[in-house]
Amino acid sequence: MKLRENYKNSPYYKGVIGSYLDINPITDISALSKNNLVSFVPMTNVAAQINQVSYDSVEYHTVDTGFTVFKRGDLIWAKITPCMQNGKSCTTNDMPTEIGFGSTEFHVIRKRNDSVYMPFIWALFSSKNVLKAAQAVFGGSAGQQRVSADFLKNFPAVLPDYDIQVSMVNQLENNLSLYKYKFREADELLAGIDKLLLERLRIGEIPVISRIASAVTLGTVKTEKTIGAEYYHPERLTVIRAIENNPAVSTRKLADIVDFLRETVSADNQSYLGLAGVVSNTGELSGAKEAAEGQAFSYRTGDVLYARLRPYLNKVLFAETDGVCSTEFHVMRVNCSDVLPEYLTAIMRSKIIVAQTKHMMTGNTHPRISNDDVRNLRIPVPSMDVQRTIISEMRNRIERSRLLKHEAETEWTAAKERFEMELMGGTSK
Repeated sequence: MKLRENYKNSPYYKGVIGSYLDINPITDISALSKNNLVSFVPMTNVAAQINQVSYDSVEYHTVDTGFTVFKRGDLIWAKITPCMQNGKSCTTNDMPTEIGFGSTEFHVIRKRNDSVYMPFIWALFSSKNVLKAAQAVFGGSAGQQRVSADFLKNFPAVLPDYDIQVSMVNQLENNLSLYKYKFREADELLAGIDKLLLERLRIGEIPVISRIASAVTLGTVKTEKTIGAEYYHPERLTVIRAIENNPAVSTRKLADIVDFLRETVSADNQSYLGLAGVVSNTGELSGAKEAAEGQAFSYRTGDVLYARLRPYLNKVLFAETDGVCSTEFHVMRVNCSDVLPEYLTAIMRSKIIVAQTKHMMTGNTHPRISNDDVRNLRIPVPSMDVQRTIISEMRNRIERSRLLKHEAETEWTAAKERFEMELMGGTSK
């Protein structure tokens, strides 16, 4: 309560924000027909803390019931734990369609007149102190706690004149652009690891094969003990042959290299790692927190965590600490002396694995790769010297990437603090 009341001391205080904004307004969708394309925003499409969103394009009839409706120019703001604490919110100024649909766990915020600059409202409602104040009024059961619309409606209206709102946001967005640039540069360093890996293993670029017909011998089917068109997809077979025909490596099944661990513990009151906590393709920790109840898997430093849900997202982590994680991870521990865990992590994150797994997923809404198919993944194993070289170069890139991200986070945090100071009547430098 105190955090919220502090805003009444701002020289820009003008009553309650509900006098200037509509919270969860009704949106007219009567002009839409069932085959109209509309924008769709699941919670996963909204980035935390940086006002960034991606839009899926879907036909209206697929989302006409059971979703939140908003217009271009609105602000959507996550109301459920832990998405709210993570700062998942964004303006929809660049939405491709006039009307959009999204998760029911969004509040929709819409300006009533042109005295409000919506990017300013995003900056206000994504500030650290506002998120803390919102967390203090959570309602609902553990793991499903939400912020009510009344919290937003009754929040103190800290609204400078329009020109000042724009000026304050422009300063903030300049820092945000620098933040995004450094993060892109950091991610490019990590993305380059895949090319480096293929070069060190003397494997050429993995081709993308899209032909609609191919054949496989009966002998191969008997050897693999599997029948299925996707299992024998030419793209998958091509990468396996590239490994098996490479004299610089030996080829082994993953099950011959690791033990799959399923030591369950209670997730309650634990520092829990969910799938959202691992960044796709890079394996870095995102910092996103997830609510957890029930069972989790325990893991130790040096283990390799591989996400079995939506494997195309390529979420693979080398554990640098002990911890507990979602049961949607395979927890793997190397059990042989000639494979280094960090090397295996790089392989599991590479195109060599993606080309195999992308054709073995089952399930429509929650595609997974089966346990048996994971165990049968082909792994190229080079000499220890080559593995150490790969690890050394990979560590160097990771260290440089983390330094860039630390700089970006530090600068962005300082920029948000300057925004908050000016909001409360201080001066921005």
